[in-house]
Amino acid sequence: MPELVAPTVRLHAAWLDAHREWGPGLHEDGFGLVDTDEVDSPAGFAAWVARLTTQEDVTVPVAPGRVHCTYRWMVEGGRVLGGIALRREPSDFVRWAGHIGYGVRPSARGRGVATWALGRILDVARELGMARVLAVCAADNVASARTLERQGGVFEEVRDTGVGPTRRYWFTL
Repeated sequence: MPELVAPTVRLHAAWLDAHREWGPGLHEDGFGLVDTDEVDSPAGFAAWVARLTTQEDVTVPVAPGRVHCTYRWMVEGGRVLGGIALRREPSDFVRWAGHIGYGVRPSARGRGVATWALGRILDVARELGMARVLAVCAADNVASARTLERQGGVFEEVRDTGVGPTRRYWFTL
Protein backbone atom coordinates (compact mmCIF):
# COMPACT_ATOMS: atom_id res chain seq x y z
CA MET A 1 0.00 0.00 0.00
CA PRO A 2 1.50 3.37 -0.94
CA GLU A 3 1.82 6.25 1.49
CA LEU A 4 2.34 9.99 1.11
CA VAL A 5 5.46 11.17 2.89
CA ALA A 6 7.05 14.56 3.32
CA PRO A 7 10.28 15.02 1.34
CA THR A 8 13.17 13.45 3.21
CA VAL A 9 16.89 12.96 2.65
CA ARG A 10 16.58 9.30 3.67
CA LEU A 11 14.93 8.62 0.27
CA HIS A 12 17.78 10.14 -1.77
CA ALA A 13 18.71 6.91 -3.59
CA ALA A 14 15.07 5.96 -4.18
CA TRP A 15 14.26 9.46 -5.48
CA LEU A 16 17.27 9.39 -7.83
CA ASP A 17 16.08 6.02 -9.17
CA ALA A 18 12.69 7.56 -10.02
CA HIS A 19 14.37 10.66 -11.49
CA ARG A 20 16.54 8.49 -13.77
CA GLU A 21 13.46 6.61 -14.96
CA TRP A 22 11.86 9.88 -16.09
CA GLY A 23 15.00 10.80 -17.99
CA PRO A 24 16.80 14.15 -18.12
CA GLY A 25 14.97 17.40 -17.47
CA LEU A 26 12.58 18.93 -14.98
CA HIS A 27 9.37 17.22 -16.05
CA GLU A 28 8.52 15.44 -12.80
CA ASP A 29 5.42 17.41 -11.84
CA GLY A 30 4.74 17.53 -8.12
CA PHE A 31 8.35 17.57 -6.95
CA GLY A 32 9.03 21.32 -7.06
CA LEU A 33 12.27 20.77 -8.93
CA VAL A 34 13.75 23.85 -10.61
CA ASP A 35 16.74 24.20 -12.92
CA THR A 36 19.00 25.53 -10.14
CA ASP A 37 18.46 22.47 -7.92
CA GLU A 38 21.39 20.05 -7.76
CA VAL A 39 20.00 16.77 -6.51
CA ASP A 40 22.72 14.22 -7.31
CA SER A 41 25.01 14.93 -4.37
CA PRO A 42 23.88 14.34 -0.78
CA ALA A 43 24.49 18.02 0.06
CA GLY A 44 22.57 19.28 -2.99
CA PHE A 45 19.70 16.89 -2.32
CA ALA A 46 19.56 17.98 1.34
CA ALA A 47 19.45 21.65 0.27
CA TRP A 48 16.59 20.90 -2.13
CA VAL A 49 14.63 18.98 0.53
CA ALA A 50 15.21 21.87 2.97
CA ARG A 51 13.80 24.34 0.40
CA LEU A 52 10.71 22.18 -0.11
CA THR A 53 10.21 21.91 3.65
CA THR A 54 10.60 25.67 4.07
CA GLN A 55 7.96 26.32 1.41
CA GLU A 56 5.45 24.43 3.55
CA ASP A 57 6.00 26.63 6.62
CA VAL A 58 3.66 29.63 6.29
CA THR A 59 5.60 31.52 8.99
CA VAL A 60 8.63 31.71 6.69
CA PRO A 61 8.55 34.06 3.68
CA VAL A 62 9.11 32.31 0.35
CA ALA A 63 11.24 33.57 -2.52
CA PRO A 64 9.63 35.94 -5.02
CA GLY A 65 7.55 34.06 -7.57
CA ARG A 66 7.01 31.09 -5.23
CA VAL A 67 4.07 30.23 -2.99
CA HIS A 68 3.69 28.22 0.17
CA CYS A 69 3.35 24.64 -0.93
CA THR A 70 2.85 21.21 0.60
CA TYR A 71 4.99 18.59 -1.16
CA ARG A 72 4.41 14.89 -0.67
CA TRP A 73 6.10 11.89 -2.24
CA MET A 74 4.20 8.74 -3.18
CA VAL A 75 6.23 5.91 -1.64
CA GLU A 76 5.66 2.17 -1.55
CA GLY A 77 8.10 -0.32 -0.05
CA GLY A 78 10.88 2.29 0.01
CA ARG A 79 10.37 3.06 -3.69
CA VAL A 80 9.44 6.60 -4.79
CA LEU A 81 6.50 6.28 -7.18
CA GLY A 82 5.86 9.98 -7.74
CA GLY A 83 5.25 13.37 -6.22
CA ILE A 84 2.31 15.66 -5.60
CA ALA A 85 2.23 19.33 -4.67
CA LEU A 86 -0.47 21.52 -3.18
CA ARG A 87 0.17 25.21 -3.81
CA ARG A 88 -1.67 26.98 -1.06
CA GLU A 89 -2.13 30.59 -2.10
CA PRO A 90 -3.19 32.48 -5.20
CA SER A 91 -0.54 33.60 -7.65
CA ASP A 92 0.00 33.98 -11.37
CA PHE A 93 1.70 30.57 -11.36
CA VAL A 94 -1.30 28.93 -9.65
CA ARG A 95 -3.67 30.55 -12.16
CA TRP A 96 -1.52 29.01 -14.92
CA ALA A 97 -0.49 25.63 -13.42
CA GLY A 98 -3.13 25.04 -10.75
CA HIS A 99 -3.04 24.49 -7.02
CA ILE A 100 -2.22 20.82 -7.54
CA GLY A 101 0.52 19.27 -9.64
CA TYR A 102 1.53 15.63 -9.67
CA GLY A 103 3.57 13.09 -11.55
CA VAL A 104 3.97 9.32 -11.38
CA ARG A 105 7.10 7.54 -12.62
CA PRO A 106 6.47 5.60 -15.83
CA SER A 107 6.78 2.12 -14.29
CA ALA A 108 4.14 2.92 -11.63
CA ARG A 109 1.49 4.32 -13.98
CA GLY A 110 -1.82 2.60 -14.66
CA ARG A 111 -2.19 1.35 -11.06
CA GLY A 112 -4.36 4.17 -9.69
CA VAL A 113 -1.49 5.75 -7.74
CA ALA A 114 -2.22 9.27 -9.01
CA THR A 115 -5.95 8.95 -8.25
CA TRP A 116 -5.14 7.75 -4.73
CA ALA A 117 -2.58 10.53 -4.11
CA LEU A 118 -4.93 13.20 -5.49
CA GLY A 119 -7.62 12.08 -3.05
CA ARG A 120 -5.18 12.33 -0.14
CA ILE A 121 -3.92 15.80 -1.13
CA LEU A 122 -7.52 17.01 -1.53
CA ASP A 123 -8.02 15.90 2.09
CA VAL A 124 -5.01 18.04 3.05
CA ALA A 125 -6.50 21.00 1.18
CA ARG A 126 -9.76 20.56 3.12
CA GLU A 127 -7.87 20.39 6.43
CA LEU A 128 -6.09 23.63 5.52
CA GLY A 129 -9.46 25.32 4.92
CA MET A 130 -9.12 25.69 1.17
CA ALA A 131 -12.58 25.98 -0.37
CA ARG A 132 -11.76 25.50 -4.04
CA VAL A 133 -8.68 24.24 -5.85
CA LEU A 134 -7.61 24.13 -9.49
CA ALA A 135 -5.76 21.33 -11.23
CA VAL A 136 -4.69 21.35 -14.86
CA CYS A 137 -3.30 18.83 -17.30
CA ALA A 138 -2.18 18.86 -20.90
CA ALA A 139 -5.22 18.69 -23.17
CA ASP A 140 -3.96 15.45 -24.72
CA ASN A 141 -3.18 13.75 -21.37
CA VAL A 142 -6.20 11.46 -21.24
CA ALA A 143 -4.95 9.52 -18.20
CA SER A 144 -4.52 12.66 -16.11
CA ALA A 145 -7.91 14.03 -17.19
CA ARG A 146 -9.49 10.73 -16.06
CA THR A 147 -7.64 10.97 -12.74
CA LEU A 148 -8.98 14.48 -12.11
CA GLU A 149 -12.51 13.46 -13.08
CA ARG A 150 -12.43 10.32 -10.88
CA GLN A 151 -11.73 12.51 -7.85
CA GLY A 152 -14.61 14.87 -8.67
CA GLY A 153 -12.85 17.56 -10.68
CA VAL A 154 -15.30 19.66 -12.69
CA PHE A 155 -14.06 20.51 -16.18
CA GLU A 156 -13.97 24.25 -16.84
CA GLU A 157 -12.33 24.66 -20.25
CA VAL A 158 -9.34 24.02 -22.47
CA ARG A 159 -7.06 27.04 -22.36
CA ASP A 160 -3.95 27.84 -24.39
CA THR A 161 -1.21 28.54 -21.86
CA GLY A 162 1.62 29.40 -24.20
CA VAL A 163 3.19 25.94 -23.82
CA GLY A 164 0.23 24.14 -25.30
CA PRO A 165 -3.45 23.70 -24.52
CA THR A 166 -4.41 22.61 -21.01
CA ARG A 167 -7.60 21.21 -19.52
CA ARG A 168 -8.70 23.00 -16.33
CA TYR A 169 -10.57 21.25 -13.51
CA TRP A 170 -11.98 22.73 -10.31
CA PHE A 171 -12.57 20.90 -7.04
CA THR A 172 -15.03 22.35 -4.51
CA LEU A 173 -14.02 21.15 -1.05
